Amino acid sequence: MTRNVLIVEDNPGIGELVRMHVADLGMNPILCDRGDSGLARFREGDIDLVVLDLMLPGMDGLSVCREIRSGPGYVPVLMLTAKSTELDRVLGLEMGADDYLTKPFSVAELSARVKALFRRVDAMAATPPTSDESGGELQTDGLRIDPSRRRAFVRDQEVELTAREFDLLCHFASHPGRVFSRVQLLDKVWGYNHEGYEHTVNTHINRLRGKIEKDPAKPEFIETVWGVGYRFRD
Repeated sequence: MTRNVLIVEDNPGIGELVRMHVADLGMNPILCDRGDSGLARFREGDIDLVVLDLMLPGMDGLSVCREIRSGPGYVPVLMLTAKSTELDRVLGLEMGADDYLTKPFSVAELSARVKALFRRVDAMAATPPTSDESGGELQTDGLRIDPSRRRAFVRDQEVELTAREFDLLCHFASHPGRVFSRVQLLDKVWGYNHEGYEHTVNTHINRLRGKIEKDPAKPEFIETVWGVGYRFRD
C-alpha cells in the first residue's frame, strides 16, 4: 500500500524538493502551501506522515501540529524550521512533533528521517500489547506506564507526553539500570544514529524530565551518567 505524505511548505522550491524526494521513496506526496489548507487536507484522512514547516501563512506550523495531536489516532509529524534555536525546537516537540529538521538540510538526511519515522510506526503496529500479571504495565515508585494504551502516570496523575517522549520513557523503564549513550538512544528510539544529532536526545530528555520529575535538576527516574549517557534508576 502506498503511503501518503502530506507536505505543508510555503516555499515553492523547498516544497517541490521535498515532494520529489518523497516520491523517489515510493510514497505519494501531497503538497499544500498554507497551514490552514494543510490542516483541512489532513482532516480528510488517509495521511500517513506530515512534513510540516514552522512558518506558514494562514496558520503557523505549531498551531497545525497542536490541532493534529488533539485528534484521534497517531500520525508522525516531521517539522521543518528555518530557525535553529533551542526554544524553537522545544516548542515544536512540545506541540507533538516527532522530529525536526533545520533548514538547510540534505536530501539524504530528509530521506533518513522519513524512513526512520515509518520504521517506528511499523514497529508499533507489529508489537502486540504485553500481557503479564500487571497487564503489561511498568511501575516504579510514583511512576506507572501503560504501554498498550500509551499512557503514563506520575503519582497517580496522568502526564501528557508526545509520542517520542513516551517511546523514550518506555525504553528507559524497560531497561532499568542500563546505561545508554545518546547515539544508542538515537538508534533504538529514533531509528537512526546520524553523528552530530545527539542534541535531539538532550532536548527530549530535558522535556521528559520536566514532566515526570519533581525536580528536573535532581532527577529521580532518568539519571545522567557523566561522560557516557543516561540510565533509568535500577
